[in-house]
Amino acid sequence: MAYDTSEGRLGEEFFTPGSASFTEFLAAHRPGQLPTRSPLPDGVRAAPGTAPHGTTVLALTYRDGVLIAGDRRATMGNLIAQRDLEKVHPADDHTAVAFAGTVGLALDMAKLYQVELTHFEKIEGAPMSLSAKATRLSAMLRQNLGQAMQGLAVVPLLAGYEAGRGRIFGFDVAGGTYEKTGFHAEGSGSPYARGALKKLYRPGLSRREAALAALQALWDAADDDSATGGPDIGRRIFPIVSVITEDGFERLPEPETEELSRTMVEQRNVRPDGPNATV
Repeated sequence: MAYDTSEGRLGEEFFTPGSASFTEFLAAHRPGQLPTRSPLPDGVRAAPGTAPHGTTVLALTYRDGVLIAGDRRATMGNLIAQRDLEKVHPADDHTAVAFAGTVGLALDMAKLYQVELTHFEKIEGAPMSLSAKATRLSAMLRQNLGQAMQGLAVVPLLAGYEAGRGRIFGFDVAGGTYEKTGFHAEGSGSPYARGALKKLYRPGLSRREAALAALQALWDAADDDSATGGPDIGRRIFPIVSVITEDGFERLPEPETEELSRTMVEQRNVRPDGPNATV
């Protein structure tokens, strides 16, 4: 950003009337600093397997709010690029975003989204509604459409707490927004995770029951999708599980996540295909 060092003042763009969107501010004055700018020339597509790719993320509503979780693996083609990637991030006090897709772009987009929500609240004096937050994230994805068409796609999952309940929003690479009921998953392992949640989910789950259902779903995803990693007991790397309730965003402490993961693994030792659905 421009800063007049001779007079110790901010540039004129900081005093020009505009919208409350920090992303639009960057687009107008410093477009090169947007993570959605394309690093590739027009017509050039990224070769498969040349950028780390992250999956799988999921969310489900439960008795006190909404839970959002993700595995830790990033792959680059047939290689494991990272074993402890963090795919779930708080966006503000009552909202979290998780990303599947190109890791570098996803992490930059998550940071920009955090600033976007903070900037809006400071300018307007009130936080956005959850639906408005989903719309803002959708607009950022549309800005990234060119890169997505070049093979550098990012697909987010948004979860938040508002008006006494948890809500979940899914997106496509073109910025389409879809509110989901109960649960949803994104990433290459998402078909298997959604299948598991369809079997295990029910309204009114406790926090522990919801966390175990999420871990079971991630296990099923890892069982059939090589890009998804399960709990790594030896390295003590476990999925990230976070909840959003009336009290705000909370990432489950590592000891709690470890205990839940070990409980789930013990259950799988007894029933390798996972628990039966409640009928």
